Amino acid sequence: MATLTRDEAWALLTEYNKEPFHLRHALTVEGIMKYFANELGYADEAAFWAQVGLLHDLDFEVYPTEHCIKSQELMRARGLDERLIHATASHGYGLAQNEIEPQHQMEKVLFAIDELSGLIGAAAIMRPSKSVMDLELKSVKKKYKDKKFAAGCSRDVIEQGAARLGWTVDELIEKTILAMRQDEAAINEACASFDA
Repeated sequence: MATLTRDEAWALLTEYNKEPFHLRHALTVEGIMKYFANELGYADEAAFWAQVGLLHDLDFEVYPTEHCIKSQELMRARGLDERLIHATASHGYGLAQNEIEPQHQMEKVLFAIDELSGLIGAAAIMRPSKSVMDLELKSVKKKYKDKKFAAGCSRDVIEQGAARLGWTVDELIEKTILAMRQDEAAINEACASFDA
């Protein structure tokens, strides 16, 4: 099975994704996954966890109605590792025709933080600082309870994700805020070229 360098993974992502929003989300989830790999005792696999995060929405921009299905085809056509294919597809469990359930801790983390990272990001940009650095749990919880805020971010998926990990929603939010703080500056710098 082929493995990808970080540069090759980025090239693959940007072959199918051009929208600054999607690229920023991919970088954000990459950073969160790397953080959790280190926090949860999988430091030796942190690069792999990060790559799963980077490529989890590979097919979403071009094939939104086949999300998590088409990505499997695209990756298999390149002979990529089945672990990568399974992990990235598992975050869409319950969508359309996707029956790939998150099993490994890494897959459970991805399932839990994908929607949540969007909600936290939306809460952060509402702040004067436009940053997660001064964002606290109580602020996110207030936004979380408002179903109209970041309405596209499924609270049901977030709650299922927390339950799969054996965490409360508050714990998941708090840990994900900490994870997002780690790479915010680097992501802003990386996004400066395509956000312009």
